[in-house]
Amino acid sequence: MNERRHGGGPDIVIVHHTAMATAEAALERLCDTDPPEGLPPVSCHYLISETGHLWQMVDERDRAWHAGLGAWADVDEVNSRSIGIELANTATHPYPEPQMAALEALLPGILERWSIPVERVIGHSDMAPHRKSDPGPRFDWARLARRGLAVWPSEGPAGEVDAERFAADLARIGYHLPPAEAPEALLLWAFRLRFRPWAAEARGPLEPEDCRIAHDIADRFPAVRGAAGV
Repeated sequence: MNERRHGGGPDIVIVHHTAMATAEAALERLCDTDPPEGLPPVSCHYLISETGHLWQMVDERDRAWHAGLGAWADVDEVNSRSIGIELANTATHPYPEPQMAALEALLPGILERWSIPVERVIGHSDMAPHRKSDPGPRFDWARLARRGLAVWPSEGPAGEVDAERFAADLARIGYHLPPAEAPEALLLWAFRLRFRPWAAEARGPLEPEDCRIAHDIADRFPAVRGAAGV
């Protein structure tokens, strides 16, 4: 950990999964200041076990090394602008109730302390879809949204496929990567992983429901307030 580079506080929360066998193994890795050769040092602000046990490892005022390369909305040095929360999960099963309850107890205080809007509570895959998939399709974003801790689309009739508007809506939501690193299919996959997880594995062409959801989220929850609609 070290000081935040921009001199201010965090304005993004990033949810991760550890992809390790146990929370204790993840804790050891996250606290290792001298990792084996070839492995970078990593850290996060919080770790939550599957039983709901919470560890804080980095002060919220400090910069942890959890996000890596990526971008979200107007932020391209994400570690300096974010709080990282690791959930002990292998990505092969749903997140258990005690763990979700602990996350729901933790988030309100973070959002209030730093005046972070719910649209800036994101997954690691949202800001780095070219290399990350966590917290994965088994994470219950809809549940967080029902508690006012994340965003989720409203119901509505599907419209037409409009690839140009879909791309513009993704940018308003916050997805932001150079085209060379993020072909359209990859951004569509990342979007579905977050908002249509049951469709993420299909990796098929753009569908009317993708366009409807993206426009709904972009209109109600633009990552940068004041972003112009399309």
